[in-house]
Amino acid sequence: GLVRIAIVGVLAILALFLFVQTVGGMLGWSHPGTPAANTITVTGQGQASLAPDVATITYTVTETGASVSEAQTAATAKANAALAAVTGLGIDEKDIRTESYNVNPQYQQGTCGGGVYCPPNTNKVVGYEVSETIAVKVHDLDKTGDVLQTLGGLGVQNIYGPDLGLDNPNDGQDAARADAINNAKQEAATLAAQLGVHLVRIVSFNDNQGGVAYPMFKAEAMSAGSDAAAPTPSVPTGQNDYTDSVTITYEIR
Repeated sequence: GLVRIAIVGVLAILALFLFVQTVGGMLGWSHPGTPAANTITVTGQGQASLAPDVATITYTVTETGASVSEAQTAATAKANAALAAVTGLGIDEKDIRTESYNVNPQYQQGTCGGGVYCPPNTNKVVGYEVSETIAVKVHDLDKTGDVLQTLGGLGVQNIYGPDLGLDNPNDGQDAARADAINNAKQEAATLAAQLGVHLVRIVSFNDNQGGVAYPMFKAEAMSAGSDAAAPTPSVPTGQNDYTDSVTITYEIR
């Protein structure tokens, strides 16, 4: 009696389980851990245009001397003068950073009789060159031209920039990605409607990051005697265009 009842109960439960699984398969039920059988894949292109909020100007001070100390003394004097001038414009010291400091010997190639050059190992050191490269971040973009003019007036060599960008470089890419995702979602909804299917869930996502292009400006070094006549450069900032592309795969039913 009891054993027979227990067996009948187990068979009933098993039959109900099999029935539910069969109906679930017919209706297309899915579980989170079940690989999607039917999918569509869409790609979205995104773009964002943001005005820069920081300009980076890089310059190099280069001096030579008969000895290392002589070259260092001359380079340090000019570098300190440039630093004082830049901070005098209201640039915070935390936004001024040394990129590199180099000391290099200057050689003169030895000559043999008749003006014929001797092997390289006959070269002799005739002096030293000291160079220091500094990067300056300018948050008040209205001061960008003033920084360029000031550095040029001090005879600073090799002024590069401004590199116009965002203080938080992720902001532009984030905005472009959000636009790309929105466009991909719209494309998926349109495609699903055309196919007569329903979007169930996202099963994969890929971010094909784009980039940003921005203009560069180079200021030639001016002699110390021309600083009074040198005009302040005009530095239009414009906008930076950021792009991104995303690919999204949806399960459909």
